[in-house]
Amino acid sequence: MRRRLLILLALVLVVAGIRMAPVGAVAADPYAFKGVKIGGGGFVPGIVFNQKEKDLIYARTDIGGVYRWDKTKWTPLLDGIGWDKWSWVGGVSVATDPVDPNRVYVATGMYTNDWDSNNGAILRSTDRGTTWAATELPFKGSGNMPGRGMGERLVIDPNRNNILFYGTANRNGLWKSTDYGVTWAKVTSFPNAGNFAQDPNDTQYNYNTMTQGIPWITFDPRTGSAGTATRTIYAGVADKDNNVYRSTDAGATWTRLAGQPTGYVPHKGVLDPVNGYLYLATGNTGGPYVGEDGEVWRYATATGTWTEITPTPDADRYYGFSGLTVDRQNPATIMVSSQVSWWPDNIIFRSNDSGATWTRIWDWNGYPNRTFRYTQDVSSHPWLAMGNPQPPEVTPKLGWMTEAMEIDPFDSNRLLYGTGATIYGTTNLKQWDAAGGKITIRPFVEGLEETAVLDLISPPTGAPLLSAVGDIGGFVHSNLDAVPAMMYTQPNHVTTRSMDYAELSPATMVRAGDNDTAGVTRIGFSTNGGANWWQASNEPSGVTQGGSVAISANGATTVWSPTGGAVSRTTTSGSSWTAATGIPAQAQVRSDRVNPGKFYGYSGGKFYVSTNAGAGFTQAPATGLPTGSAGWGTEGAGATTVRFKAVPGREGHIWLVGGSPSTGKYDPAVTYGLWRSTDSGATFTRMPSVTAAENVGFGKAAPGGSYMAIFLVGMIDGVHGLFRSDDAGVSWVRINDDRHQYANMGEALTGDPRVHGRVYLGTNGRGIIYGDRTGPTPTPTPTPTPTPTPTPTPTPTPTPSPGKACAATYTPGGQWQGGFQASVTVRNTGTVATTGWAVAWTFPDGQTITQLWSGVVDRPGPAARVTNADYNGALNAGATATFGFNGAWSTANNPPATLTCTPA
Repeated sequence: MRRRLLILLALVLVVAGIRMAPVGAVAADPYAFKGVKIGGGGFVPGIVFNQKEKDLIYARTDIGGVYRWDKTKWTPLLDGIGWDKWSWVGGVSVATDPVDPNRVYVATGMYTNDWDSNNGAILRSTDRGTTWAATELPFKGSGNMPGRGMGERLVIDPNRNNILFYGTANRNGLWKSTDYGVTWAKVTSFPNAGNFAQDPNDTQYNYNTMTQGIPWITFDPRTGSAGTATRTIYAGVADKDNNVYRSTDAGATWTRLAGQPTGYVPHKGVLDPVNGYLYLATGNTGGPYVGEDGEVWRYATATGTWTEITPTPDADRYYGFSGLTVDRQNPATIMVSSQVSWWPDNIIFRSNDSGATWTRIWDWNGYPNRTFRYTQDVSSHPWLAMGNPQPPEVTPKLGWMTEAMEIDPFDSNRLLYGTGATIYGTTNLKQWDAAGGKITIRPFVEGLEETAVLDLISPPTGAPLLSAVGDIGGFVHSNLDAVPAMMYTQPNHVTTRSMDYAELSPATMVRAGDNDTAGVTRIGFSTNGGANWWQASNEPSGVTQGGSVAISANGATTVWSPTGGAVSRTTTSGSSWTAATGIPAQAQVRSDRVNPGKFYGYSGGKFYVSTNAGAGFTQAPATGLPTGSAGWGTEGAGATTVRFKAVPGREGHIWLVGGSPSTGKYDPAVTYGLWRSTDSGATFTRMPSVTAAENVGFGKAAPGGSYMAIFLVGMIDGVHGLFRSDDAGVSWVRINDDRHQYANMGEALTGDPRVHGRVYLGTNGRGIIYGDRTGPTPTPTPTPTPTPTPTPTPTPTPTPSPGKACAATYTPGGQWQGGFQASVTVRNTGTVATTGWAVAWTFPDGQTITQLWSGVVDRPGPAARVTNADYNGALNAGATATFGFNGAWSTANNPPATLTCTPA
């Protein structure tokens, strides 16, 4: 779907926790973050039920992290992963512990090619994903690569849960851990790393050349006992001639399973230990987008007999198989799905006799008519209807790319399955088997947001937010907490790249996107705030994608810089176009938010200005700007990403950023930063406090302020985060925290012109996040209003102690109703350096820490404990480190009497 994909050699790097660098001198402003509701929107390749505890379910996405089902909704678990490890939100595999349900593991990493500079990792949690520790691996992960719907690759021994196996891609082989995932080593005895690649000749992107490796592993629990390693293990290999291997000595040695079927890739391998069957679902590709053939097989573990149980004959088959599940309450009942049957719909098959006979979720009844064993209710997410198909297609569809499909091991009536757009499910599955019975299918996706967001606009009137989204176009969000009725239509762009509204006539809008359908132009217009759209009757020659688009402040002129064509303007809503002069193709374009005659452009370090409504541009004399491009969803690009925006209500005011969001790294040889112009781009001044920035946006000014609030995704004082300035960039506050980092956030960013402090943040795979302030109302320069400052809790300055020792001093800061700030200074009072420290205290009035920087909260309070961050634990004798925090109080806010400091 996406934006751009026994034991030797113990691993070196074990990271104790997923942490972030310090905020330093930048203050923090407390925020509450929520997802703007869409509901899914992307591929869910894995759903995993815990086999011991009911209702403990995990879902993995390819670029949007991992979720846990919490009774009625999905809770995101990887929002704390930061920009520098952005690809760790690629969910390669999930394993939930069948012995200790509190333990869960995630294999991460997004691409095995050069789009991704990070190695993959194994994340491990002992609190169901609330907190994580990480072991970095010596190779990359494959969370958004071909074959990502196969699995699961990461598994836990059901008899001895300290043992885990991980089947990797890209010829990296089989790996094993014996200490709950802390350290890993390659199983050198495993004979086959897999040789199947989707397209070995894909030299353009080096994407489909990846070999898909070892896609699944399964244990036979009958061959072990509690505390003793399981002896028999099966593993699937992406090798069409040698695709199933078995170990009977707990993974020490492996042999190819005799008599196995050949010619296909084994997507799934599921064991029924009650009846002694191993089931295989196979396809002629690894998926997830293509697959034209496949088979389903059953292996009798006692006799070694293979039996083909494919639900459809060869002549009728134009799809492979992937989704595969066994009813653990009635193990003779199995289900399998077509891996990708685009037309007329996905097909799900069900058998109650271990695959001897099958029924289908729908059947032909004289073309083009069909009969159905289901009804489908998408009223909670109506956009999933997706249009008006012609028979035999119906709307909504059952789905596509169905590789994740699981019957609840505790409830034979519940089934969940993933698609390329959502998670569907039913709670009356057994009605399938009743005469004339129908199951009810509806979305089970509440809380799971998985869109890649490319642009956001928030007009001063009308709907508060409109989005440009990959794969499903985008939406008008009249209510941020309600699922929109439908994505954009007329024109229906598969991916919307850019949007704009007329600042002085906000109901007038334009959007540009991608579509290769004949008769569909790649630009559309609205004059009623996005409630209705029409497509332009023409487009400039050569257009291949949407590019960037801008509309004048009064809505009379549109300037479009499409991919593949020249920068062009229209004054007739797209019925005719004229090429603009003086500006290169592919330039970014923006309109002045006050003067209808002014447009701006940027390309290759040069800034361009038009004063005749986009007819002609002149290069501005400004120098020293970074060289790069807007990116427009290009992932892993090493070049600087440069974006700029004009300020509403201020003619000629432009803010321009240079950063590198796709790599998670800054090249010391490249110029990054934030620049400001107040003279329409003739000159730019670099803002000295900002090291680098990926995007900038504007929102309502602070109370008493005259300049719009500025929002920034970038690096300030050594910290990459989300920041706000209420004084035109003189000072900044960090408004996200370590729990809300959203990987490589910031492809899209804007404030709300109607609500001070509200920010809309676009992510690559976690949808749209919006944040609102929860602290006190700020003054134009956002300094918390202080109450009388108590004297700091005294800590006598000690004579240096022999060996390691430390002391801590608590200093209260500002206070407001229900909230406060404070800082703690840690001093090495010993004679040798520390490698770490921990500070503990008890709040006398029940206070708690709500947000902390430059440290890690072990206990938020009232019995609080904070340990050092990765960068400030090492203190030489006499050296100090300081951490700060925001807190919450109710009845009183007295400082703690004593603090205890423990050195490491």
